[in-house]
Amino acid sequence: MTLDEIFKEIQKSESIVILTHESPDGDAVGSSLAMKLALESLGKKPDVIIPEYAEIFKFLPGTKDIKESSDVKNYDLAISLDCATLKRLMGSEYFENAKRTIVIDHHGSNNMFGDFNYVNPVSPACCEILAGIFDYYNINITKEIGSCLLTGIITDTGGFKYPATTAETFEFTAELLRKGVNVSDIYRRVLQTVSRAHFELAKKVMDRMEILENGKVTFSYIDKNDEQEVGAKPGDHEGLVELGRDIDGVEVSIFIRQKEDGSDDYKVSLRSTEYVNVSDVCLMFGGGGHPRAAGALVSGTIEEVKKKLLKEIKKVL
Repeated sequence: MTLDEIFKEIQKSESIVILTHESPDGDAVGSSLAMKLALESLGKKPDVIIPEYAEIFKFLPGTKDIKESSDVKNYDLAISLDCATLKRLMGSEYFENAKRTIVIDHHGSNNMFGDFNYVNPVSPACCEILAGIFDYYNINITKEIGSCLLTGIITDTGGFKYPATTAETFEFTAELLRKGVNVSDIYRRVLQTVSRAHFELAKKVMDRMEILENGKVTFSYIDKNDEQEVGAKPGDHEGLVELGRDIDGVEVSIFIRQKEDGSDDYKVSLRSTEYVNVSDVCLMFGGGGHPRAAGALVSGTIEEVKKKLLKEIKKVL
């Protein structure tokens, strides 16, 4: 799919909706808002539907216009950003009912579920893909658009520390600095500032952490009661999986979180350090992601989920 064909679809569409994945991170929220602002510069009036997202992203321009739902049943065009499968897309009904659909993503596990798909698994963030797309379309990357894009890049590169970070990542960041984007402030807001609830959950995760497989694997969890006890809000669990990976000698960190409905379904987050492809592990459970960061949904008790995951991880250690 060429960018010219995607642009033609955008140009001829009157009603447009922008969607992203469940439990949206900085790349999901940042790319959605950047796309909204970019389309507005082309004279469009797109809707951004994100039912819930972390409060730390409310400093971004355009958040006040984010909708939880829409009365429009059949959009001319639906754009999915930073989402690998329709199963994980929030507001998937708007996508399925739209006349035409576009998928823009950077996950290697993307199953190309749109009419038009533009996927670059080499890119460290969906926001970096958008930066290139906007440049191709001659869309001016304003300070506001740049702040949204940089939020996604900073979060998905872990503050420029993950291996997927490229020279182009730093070059684009330098360009944004020259445009007045406050890089240090965004870095502080999205990576260094946590809520009280997040802090309390982190303590629980640390207390429960098990170091397994001769120090190569860590495992921890939180359940629905934990989140209720600390008054957790959407996004307060973000980054907890990193606590295990930060331990010297650990190759795979496992973190599981009970679904919001209190069922026996657990949202799994896996991170690896050097050689284990956790996306392949998660694919075994219908999930996916990146080689060093991936997720899935697994059913069972905490111990059952732990055993299922360890069984697959042992095969690739």
